[in-house]
Amino acid sequence: MSVPCVCVPREAGEATRRDLAAAGLLDNDHEITVEDGSIYIPVTDPTAAAEHVDAEVVDRDAPERDAQVTPADLLGFEPSYERLGGIAILDEDDGGRARESADALVESDLPVETVVNRASKVKGELRVRDWDVLVGEATETVHREYGHAFALDIATVYFSPRLATERHRVASQVEEGERVVDMFAGVGPFVVPMAARGAEVVGVDLNPDAVAYLRENARRNGVEDRVTAVEGDVRDVASEYEGWATRIVMNLPHSAGDFLETAVALAGEDCVLHYYDIQHEDDPFGPGLEAIRSAAEPAGYEVSVETERVVRSYAPHEVNVCLDVRLVRRE
Repeated sequence: MSVPCVCVPREAGEATRRDLAAAGLLDNDHEITVEDGSIYIPVTDPTAAAEHVDAEVVDRDAPERDAQVTPADLLGFEPSYERLGGIAILDEDDGGRARESADALVESDLPVETVVNRASKVKGELRVRDWDVLVGEATETVHREYGHAFALDIATVYFSPRLATERHRVASQVEEGERVVDMFAGVGPFVVPMAARGAEVVGVDLNPDAVAYLRENARRNGVEDRVTAVEGDVRDVASEYEGWATRIVMNLPHSAGDFLETAVALAGEDCVLHYYDIQHEDDPFGPGLEAIRSAAEPAGYEVSVETERVVRSYAPHEVNVCLDVRLVRRE
């Protein structure tokens, strides 16, 4: 049967397959085939797949594949988990159910090597969790997202795969030649794609492990010449980049408001601010906008809202939101 397939060199096959799978574009009903040094990966949406991995899509005969064994097939119910590279992450309060789910995940046809269960909330200045490792040993993995690869260790850094779509939305706004500061950069999921679009990006983070991975990920993705990774509190290094930024990312939703004066100091004459916040669903954007105006207007900026976006639910009646706000200095 002829189906649309992404065609890439064989050596790029596994990375491309993972990228397509992470984006939900992999056709799991048909087999991957190889011929003359090229690999043909069936996809569900040829237009989106071609754009996602920047590769040719061709129609090709691909045999139907045997149905994959899923965790649900083994358990009789659908376990709640998320994938981060080769790690499956559970959020189970019941230890027995967590163990049962972990065993099913590794026995299924999913490419999972390690299964962990959340053992704490995100905590401390470095935003890390405790984990119960149920299967495997390695908490380090490589996560692929919208064509970029991110090495990380979930035991030492914070990373949420749930925010992939939001990160892609923001990065897609960046134009070549921009100057960007990511005030809480982590391992670089905003920094790397922005640099790949031609921006000069400064990523700052308190966590030394995150900064080490940020540097590694810049090299891994071929953008190290456009990335400056800084370990420390952004308030302590802002003076080096005062008035420099055309775009600022503030993805620290519980306390980004404490850093607004620093953001205003970093902003150039015309600067877009991506401000993340957590607020009650009755007024998700008002408090953040008021805080931004209170910091920016006395410093001589006109403030205009470009986008108000609910990113996801956070807790009962609370939402994680993003305000895309433009600051333009008054003449």
